[in-house]
Amino acid sequence: MERVNKTEEEWRAVLNSEQFRILRMKGTEMPGSGEYNKFYEDGVYNCGGCGTPLYKSTAKFDSGCGWPAFFEGLPGAINRTVDADGYRTEITCAACGGHLGHVFKGEGFPTPTNERHCVNSISLKFAPGDQDK
Repeated sequence: MERVNKTEEEWRAVLNSEQFRILRMKGTEMPGSGEYNKFYEDGVYNCGGCGTPLYKSTAKFDSGCGWPAFFEGLPGAINRTVDADGYRTEITCAACGGHLGHVFKGEGFPTPTNERHCVNSISLKFAPGDQDK
């Protein structure tokens, strides 16, 4: 995966203030407010910062948490880092380091991985179409 390296100033120039707050400052959007929370079309969800493909729509499910939820990301696209409190695991774009949200395990959702990637909509950009291209 090709790394995307930009300075804070360069990120501020290409992201709006809310994108910068969430992707670069590790913020969180209000639950239920994101455009992809209840969105279920075929395609790929790319990083809202650098455009790297992160999730196929076939991995999206309704968790009822108020944010888009996925049971797995594309191979090598997402990094995981345990938060300082040891409770949550942050997920970031492997290419640009943009904050996506958090991953939770063992919650009992009927998915193949028993994981929930809880992702801010603003951290994503949806591309409709065939997921296998």
